[in-house]
Amino acid sequence: MSKRELLIATGNEGKLHECREMLKHLDFSLLSLGDYARIQPVAEDGVTFSENAAAKAAGYARQTSALTVADDSGLEVEALNGAPGVRSARYLSERASYSGRIQALLDELARCDCANRSARFVCAVAIANADGSLLSVSTGTCEGRIVTSPRGSGGFGYDPIFVPNGFEMTFAELPAEVKNQISHRARAFEAAREFLRRLTESSSAG
Repeated sequence: MSKRELLIATGNEGKLHECREMLKHLDFSLLSLGDYARIQPVAEDGVTFSENAAAKAAGYARQTSALTVADDSGLEVEALNGAPGVRSARYLSERASYSGRIQALLDELARCDCANRSARFVCAVAIANADGSLLSVSTGTCEGRIVTSPRGSGGFGYDPIFVPNGFEMTFAELPAEVKNQISHRARAFEAAREFLRRLTESSSAG
């Protein structure tokens, strides 16, 4: 019997790779948005990470008629009142590069002249059935701090300036296998992975 298909609904290649790693031991055939033609982007206009993740999971599930998992994540910097937050991927503008966004964030922190460099990464993961009905939403956070300049070549997004608590290396310097155990996305996917595992067990039992 062929495996049930699961769509990982992201156009971010770095995020797609991390999600595949976190879900690879489940009994699913993992698909990406690139496996479907004429996909229309789903608006990310929610005010929380959970709202955006749920909207993406439901929206892409309805377009593809596939069981779908989607996440929304971002960086919250305490000295910037939680910015960039849900606008992390659109900070400055939709077309800005992450190097540009990182520099703008560091410049803003420098203007604050604040010793508090505490920050956290937040992730929400939503799972929607093939008809778009929402099945599960889980969240995870990773506390840390912002360094004064980018370090490391791994990861993606704001990883080069974020050091998780208990470590001295940024997410971009840490080995991927370490990041994938401690990150906000790893913590959110822990509950999502358990939900999906039970889903496959109930399907095989039926």
